Amino acid sequence: MEILAFGVQADEKPLIEKAFSGKHRVRCLDVFLNRDTAPIAAGYEVVLTSVNADLSGPVLQTLAAGGTQLIAQRSTGFNNIDLDVAERLALRVARVSSYSPYSVAEFAWTLAMAVNRRVIRAAGRTRDFDFRLDGLLGRDMHGRTVGVLGTGKIGEAFTRIAHGFGMKLLGWDVAQNPACLELGMEYVDKERLFAEADLVSLHVPLLPSTQHIIDKDALAAMKDDAILVNSSRGGLIDTSALVQELRAGRFLGVGLDVYEAEAGLFFLDKSLEVVDDDTLARLVTFPNVIVTSHQAYYTEDAVGQIIAATVRNVDDWQAGRRSENVLVPAAQRG
Repeated sequence: MEILAFGVQADEKPLIEKAFSGKHRVRCLDVFLNRDTAPIAAGYEVVLTSVNADLSGPVLQTLAAGGTQLIAQRSTGFNNIDLDVAERLALRVARVSSYSPYSVAEFAWTLAMAVNRRVIRAAGRTRDFDFRLDGLLGRDMHGRTVGVLGTGKIGEAFTRIAHGFGMKLLGWDVAQNPACLELGMEYVDKERLFAEADLVSLHVPLLPSTQHIIDKDALAAMKDDAILVNSSRGGLIDTSALVQELRAGRFLGVGLDVYEAEAGLFFLDKSLEVVDDDTLARLVTFPNVIVTSHQAYYTEDAVGQIIAATVRNVDDWQAGRRSENVLVPAAQRG
């Protein structure tokens, strides 16, 4: 069987080809799946997609018309997929329900410490042989308060690192994680978390209920010298509101690995183009902000687990098996 993989990074390509070797022929493309590229999939029963693929109704209709039967997304998030349309079109949709939580948790801490200790500014100076310490004053994490929104596997891993720093642990989630409670986490309402946390880190999925969970009011409730980190989904933060707060001189630092309008930008080289996203353009100019290109998951361990799970999803589909990774058809109908 021939498989078409969209949005494959250069580092991923040999890993994907090796994982499917001896089973199926896989064609890897670096372009992302969208309305313009969907016709390329004609004749492929299986399509592998990435987190920034456009799997809206029109794209799904093009895939179904071209003979695609299985869409296997190489990510945990699936807010980019119109599941209702996929079900009406009898498309099977699977994702990777979990992979190394440490990859994202560790990177969230990388962002937090980079903005706290002014690492980007310091490295830039020393490249110019400027060894002054002016403007590089950070602070200890030990003894300070961290607020973790979302205490699933990634949030728990993030919390364990915070516990190692010796921080006071505040958490918010729809359900309490016993492992976090054992570490000494106190579950509180969002308002108290925002008011007391020196560091706020986001680890909730993007759902209608969490869209802009960090809005103007939430930002206003945070400490003026707080650190805000988002390594989950860009839509969790009202970026326009965040820019306004940054313009007012608030926050010690902000670390963003995701951006709510990242589709069509992240994972691509736009260095020779004029980017017409004024909000992003303004955001990256703040000296206390670091923006990275959705790379928190991007470790050998996590990518290897994602590819292995994707191979299993294809094998399960061929064998008529169902796993926890299947999103469509819905479980109650499947």
